[in-house]
Amino acid sequence: MQQTRSNFNVRCVTCPLRKQPAFRPMADKEVDFVSGFKVGEKLYRAGTDIVEEGLADHHIYTLYKGWACRYHMMEDGRRQILSVLLPGDLIGLQSAMFTEPEHSVSALTNVTLCVFERNRFFELYEKQPSLGFDVTWIAAHEEALVDDNLLTVGRRSAAERIAYLLVSLHDRLEPLGLVVDDSFDFPLTQYHISDALGLSLVHTNKTLKKLMQRQLIAISDRRVRIGDQLQLRELAKYEGNKRRPRPLI
Repeated sequence: MQQTRSNFNVRCVTCPLRKQPAFRPMADKEVDFVSGFKVGEKLYRAGTDIVEEGLADHHIYTLYKGWACRYHMMEDGRRQILSVLLPGDLIGLQSAMFTEPEHSVSALTNVTLCVFERNRFFELYEKQPSLGFDVTWIAAHEEALVDDNLLTVGRRSAAERIAYLLVSLHDRLEPLGLVVDDSFDFPLTQYHISDALGLSLVHTNKTLKKLMQRQLIAISDRRVRIGDQLQLRELAKYEGNKRRPRPLI
C-alpha cells in the first residue's frame, strides 16, 4: 500500500537529514532549486514495491526514512538483492535515464519518500550544474556499492560476506546518526541476507550462529550489535569507508 501526501511534512530547507555528517553542505540556491523540484511525499509499507522492473515510473525519489533494497527477480523465482538503500539514497535514477527500470525496489521497512518530477530531471544539469554533478556522483556511488557486493559474492567466504555486510552497513548508518553503541536497527531477515550474498538459507543460518557464538555480533529484536569491531573488520577484510560526504537531492 502506498499513500501520497500533497502537503509537505518534510521541507527541504529544514530537512533533518541535511544536518547529518553523511551529507555535504549545499548552497542556498541549490536547496531552493531542490525545494521547487519536489512535488510531495509518498509512504510505503514494508514489503511493497516502490519501483517495479519493466514498468515506467514518472517520478524520482529520495529515501527520507526507512530501509529499502534494489533487486532483480529471475524467471524461476530466484532473487538477487543488488544493494540496500538507506536514508538519503536516490531511487529511480535508472528510470530517469532509460524508459523502464531494469530492477525493482522494495521497502524493507515502512518508508517515507520525497517525490521529484521525472520530466524536470534534466533541469538539474541545465540550471544547477553542481546538482547535475551530484547526480553523476550518486550514480558512481551506486556502482561502487554494486562492485563491492560483486566482489563479496564472488570471492569472500560465507563468514566474510556476512561480516562485510554488517560493517559496511555500520559505516553507512553511523554518519546518518543511526548507530548507538555499535548497534543499529537491522530489518534484514535471513532470506534477505541469503539473497544479497548468494548463500543458501541453511548456510546463512549456520554462519550467523557461528558469528554469534564467537561474540562478534548479537542479533535480537530486529537490531544488531557488533561485539568486536576490530575482529569483525579483519574477518571481512574491510578497508574502511573512505568516501567523502555525499550529496543529498
